[in-house]
Amino acid sequence: MSVWPTLIELIGQSGLYQYVEFTAEYAPFDLHDLDNLGRALELSGLAGMMKIEQTQYAHQAMRAVGSGFQSILFADIRTREDAVSAVNAVRAECPDAPGARGRGLAGVGMRRDVGVLREGGKQAYVDALNDVVIAIMVEKKCCVDNLEEILSVPGIDMVQFGPSDFAMSIGKPAQYDAPEVLAAERKTIELALKKGLHPRVELHDPKLAAQYMRMGVKHFCLGWDVRILSEWWADKGTDLKGLLAQPETATKHAAPGKATNSIY
Repeated sequence: MSVWPTLIELIGQSGLYQYVEFTAEYAPFDLHDLDNLGRALELSGLAGMMKIEQTQYAHQAMRAVGSGFQSILFADIRTREDAVSAVNAVRAECPDAPGARGRGLAGVGMRRDVGVLREGGKQAYVDALNDVVIAIMVEKKCCVDNLEEILSVPGIDMVQFGPSDFAMSIGKPAQYDAPEVLAAERKTIELALKKGLHPRVELHDPKLAAQYMRMGVKHFCLGWDVRILSEWWADKGTDLKGLLAQPETATKHAAPGKATNSIY
């Protein structure tokens, strides 16, 4: 969720990840931030995915691709028409081009992805838009009910189940382990694989990956910067506060006349 490009560089330096997702659906950002994130991705040898909200499909999708993101994750898909809108927001308006995937509404752009002006409107530009990975969120009851039809839309590459939204959409907020939620997740994964699409799973703990791998899942999102920071501060702060609460520890290391229980 952070727009600080250095975080992308740090992820790239680990050499362990293929791409970084910017969850723009939840984060504050401006268009300059997208360009800077795109530069960091390129510098770090990483691809980028941007998650966008339903009311901004066309605008944010093209600004993300133009800034240097290679994948778009569309939130809140409810109907086949939503899925078609998502695909068309990314693909080139060049229906007769070789390899065309979807009707496409994207015209010629003058952004980072084409060197501002060098490749705009050329076949390479059309090919690049057709190569963008389109992922959709399956997170509403109506989406799961119509999943066969939705996943049949040409141009979709990846599918991700959202247990939080789905649980809320069936009147069971935060009941992620409810039988209906687990059944919907399995249905999503199995149907995606059946149609030759790639299911993707968000994980809080890598140990949870094994159960999904047995189902055929190969794509995972691991962690969010805000959760990593929140849990680190809570865990380390609790540990340190516990030490400071021990009288023998506090008095042994305290300077005369100084507070003995401060945390910064």
